[in-house]
Amino acid sequence: MNILKELLLRLKKNQFLFEELVKRDFKKKYKRTILGMLWSILSPLLQLIVMSIVFTKFFGRGMDHYTIYLFTGNLLFSFFKESTVNGMHSLMQNAGIIKKINLPKYIFLLSKEVSSCINFGLTLIIYFLFVIIDGVPVTWRFILLLYPILFMLLFNIGFGFILSALFVLFKDIQYLYDVFTLMLMYLSAIFYTTDVFSPAVQKLFYCNPVYAYISYFRQIVLEQTVPSVWLHLLCAVYALAAVGIGCLIYKKLNYKFLYYM
Repeated sequence: MNILKELLLRLKKNQFLFEELVKRDFKKKYKRTILGMLWSILSPLLQLIVMSIVFTKFFGRGMDHYTIYLFTGNLLFSFFKESTVNGMHSLMQNAGIIKKINLPKYIFLLSKEVSSCINFGLTLIIYFLFVIIDGVPVTWRFILLLYPILFMLLFNIGFGFILSALFVLFKDIQYLYDVFTLMLMYLSAIFYTTDVFSPAVQKLFYCNPVYAYISYFRQIVLEQTVPSVWLHLLCAVYALAAVGIGCLIYKKLNYKFLYYM
């Protein structure tokens, strides 16, 4: 609690800088583009169209609301990937400022996470529109979607702490992470269902944190059921473990950052 209180006090103290960093990151992403913020919506939609054309023929035959099934997986995985990739580069991209001004370095990471969260929020609006258009019933259970969103945000922040700290010291991390995210995408059951596997293998999918959050979303939206207590706990454990490990690694390597920037 003391660590959290200290973190909030530092953020409040540097509130103006934090807000400017978020604005800068958001504007920088769409600088010199004609459509600007619309790309936050168009980019995932174009990906969805391509994936629907390619995978519906092979995996979506006879499956109700396959487009929503696909959109759900792609939405959450894209949020994870964008958030963690931006977090990984957050310190090195602001090395010039960090070297000159004594500031809590995690501010740069958190500003990236907020920018990614804004993009996710814009795409989420389109997702709900697709849900309604596709005839999926919208029930009170949809309120529970705040639960996986909150814990996935925490998971992304924790993972971002780990990646940003390691990237300062080992630049090879960015190439290894590209391979890792590609493998993770195929293990997240984004475009295929896990029914074809045995019950034992289906349980192994939950070793993948991203799949756990995707599964929670799908159970609420597509299966119209409240996920089990076990899945609630799993989502929370993944997030808290990532934050805890991330903070430990970040704190341990923090003093080395200036020597490698």
